[in-house]
Amino acid sequence: MPERTAVLERVLERLVGSVGAPGAGRVVVPGAGPVGASGAGRVVVLVDGRSGTGKTTLGNALATELGAQIVHLDDVYPGWDGLRAASEAVVTDILGEPSGYRRWDWTTSEPDGWTAVDPRLPIVVEGCGALSRASAPLATLRVWLEADDRARWERAIGRDGEVFAREWARWAAQEEAFIAAEQPAGLADVVART
Repeated sequence: MPERTAVLERVLERLVGSVGAPGAGRVVVPGAGPVGASGAGRVVVLVDGRSGTGKTTLGNALATELGAQIVHLDDVYPGWDGLRAASEAVVTDILGEPSGYRRWDWTTSEPDGWTAVDPRLPIVVEGCGALSRASAPLATLRVWLEADDRARWERAIGRDGEVFAREWARWAAQEEAFIAAEQPAGLADVVART
């Protein structure tokens, strides 16, 4: 387990700074213990934060370093009003039985089949809504990312374009409601500013 902790620390330190402006990275680990298997016997990492904080970048890197499966909640949200539903799916479907999720087809605005997740293998789940009061006890490591609003906007719109720009306020309202209800930063083992 110590080697796994070292991997996580190395990836976090390298990536948190690279997601934001040079020198912007700050990692706070409030009493996080060694990273081991969750109660289910596998490593479960949850990476959460608002749009444009670098969740996908960090999640992908952690999955690569840990040899883990990755689930992007962008594939799970059932449309622009689906943050809460995807957050619940983290517990009931992705980390539950059967382990997997119903994909969302953003082009047709319809469900698009089931993707199985191997419940025996390490997993990284990234996206706004990944870290909730219900999912936190199921995780080995809980990460919350933060960034200032202007940087978040520039990153998110630079990545997703005009479609997200039109939906920004609608999605931000869901993020705010989720954060107010769940207080994910307070559930995190690691809080990083990107």
